Amino acid sequence: MRRPLWIALLAAVAFAVIVLPRLPARWVFPHPAGIACASIDGTVWSGSCSGLTAQGAALGDLAWDLRPARLLTGELAAHVVLEHGPVRARADLALGLGTGITLRNVLADVPLDPAVIPRAPRALHGTVHAQLELLRIAHGALTELKGRIEAHDLTQSSGRVTSLGSYAVVFPGGSGEPAGSVQDLGGPLAVQGTLRLTGAPGYELEGEVAPRPGAAPELVNSLQFLGTPDALGRRPFSMAGTY
Repeated sequence: MRRPLWIALLAAVAFAVIVLPRLPARWVFPHPAGIACASIDGTVWSGSCSGLTAQGAALGDLAWDLRPARLLTGELAAHVVLEHGPVRARADLALGLGTGITLRNVLADVPLDPAVIPRAPRALHGTVHAQLELLRIAHGALTELKGRIEAHDLTQSSGRVTSLGSYAVVFPGGSGEPAGSVQDLGGPLAVQGTLRLTGAPGYELEGEVAPRPGAAPELVNSLQFLGTPDALGRRPFSMAGTY
């Protein structure tokens, strides 16, 4: 009685290991509502989705390489790469049963452009570079974040173009709402503060800012609305919003 059972189990494992990864990706690629590909190539194991769109927004070309051994731990895992014009992103992704989405070893370069990031301020321009050890999403909320995000060569184009400098936020990771330290990377403003990502989803940013020598007069004047500076010329600031 046991021998036929073992034969059936071995046959099932052989089918999963040998046959399933070689199936054309277009046969089994999921098509949830609002998500589509212009073309699907490759296999389930290693394939690509060209012209990926979600809710009508063009996301670019997606490629993946599955990690089949992770299926034994109850996770669907893959190395994924997304390219869309100047956007470059790659990560190790894992989908667990009831545990949400986990991204590790994230590298991404994204321009601050409303055509790429619909909610990006239209008058703010620059580039964002992210290098994250860990990003975890559960039940639609960001629950854990560890790594560094930099914004380079920011400019404000409402009226005349004004240089705002470059900045970085470092998230140490850990439980609770993700919170990171903010500092400037040079430029017209000296900034130190904290950024907290809340469950709305939203953000709370607060800290101190002071103009450096050579800062544009209109930028210096805009800081006067923050109140009286301290002995070192620093003024407190805070802002909050949703995203």
